[in-house]
Amino acid sequence: QVQLVESGGGLVQAGGSLRLSCAASRSILSTFITYNWGWFRQATGKERELVAAITRDGRTNYTDSVKGRFAISRDNAKKTVYLLMNSLKPEDTAVYYCAADPDSRAVVVGRPRYWGQGTQVTVSS
Repeated sequence: QVQLVESGGGLVQAGGSLRLSCAASRSILSTFITYNWGWFRQATGKERELVAAITRDGRTNYTDSVKGRFAISRDNAKKTVYLLMNSLKPEDTAVYYCAADPDSRAVVVGRPRYWGQGTQVTVSS
């Protein structure tokens, strides 16, 4: 299976910032520009939710709880997707996953073809 590798998670105080990175494996690297990307998160005892998405056209979408605080971006040259998280809250604590699919609808419904293994983000109060 294609691997996506997340990095950048860690422990941060409330109000702080983190930037998550997602590097795609070689199998989809050459077609990076054709993919739609999403960042998901799953907190303990909670369902996985879509946090942010970016389409192949560069349009972005965010769940209401992170609007104005998080920003998803894509670097086509580096073949990497980022999630910049500002003004972090304890409620943001979760495992964060990046995901990709050629079909934007698959990202929206939470069933993209490719998933990373996740990176832990812990926000202390």
